[in-house]
Amino acid sequence: MRVIGVLGGMSWESTQGYYRALNEGVKAALGGFHSAKIVMVSVDFADIEALQQQGDWHAAGELLASAAQSVERAGADCLVIATNTMHKVAPAIEQAIAIPLLHIADATAEKLTADGMTRVGLLGTRFTMEQDFYIGRLEKQFGIEVVVPDQPERDTIHRVIFDELCQGHIEDASRQRFLAIIDSLHAQGAQAIILGCTEIAMLISQSDTTVPLYDTTALHAQQAVAWALND
Repeated sequence: MRVIGVLGGMSWESTQGYYRALNEGVKAALGGFHSAKIVMVSVDFADIEALQQQGDWHAAGELLASAAQSVERAGADCLVIATNTMHKVAPAIEQAIAIPLLHIADATAEKLTADGMTRVGLLGTRFTMEQDFYIGRLEKQFGIEVVVPDQPERDTIHRVIFDELCQGHIEDASRQRFLAIIDSLHAQGAQAIILGCTEIAMLISQSDTTVPLYDTTALHAQQAVAWALND
């Protein structure tokens, strides 16, 4: 079994979901007392969030690249960035390390493609929904058309992620708003919805809607487990 490196803390609320999913995945595959071999560096999200708000992605990339090097030095054989949004600086991180980076958008797109999904809705932070680093990868590398909510809905999603979910607060009113947005995207032809922020799965799950949901945290963890066990 190879060692999975995790760059976490963005936020720690969702990073704990990664830890559980990685260990559950290895246990399901190997049974007994098996668990995942994991090396993790968890950053202070306040530093990252401040750089996001300032639009200083270069500094954010340098900070995370340094943290990723620490993960590598600790013995990781691959790297998982436990957040969707900060894959915006994935190129800077990849350049700083010699181990492979397992990209969250790839893990999601591969499952979507396997399921025959060609037009999907995307929920995430404003950065993920509005910038090209995520949508462009899905469209250009996998041929998946992406639909995003209207501006007021994007603002609502972004606010809920930062003001509620990243703080560990789960509000039923927000759940209902997200479900209404999902229904709207589905009505626009989205065959499925990507939960493109690792915290969103804290708020909604497949049991809440008949529209197919793709939980990026779960898919990313499955990708990492498969890689670790593919010796």
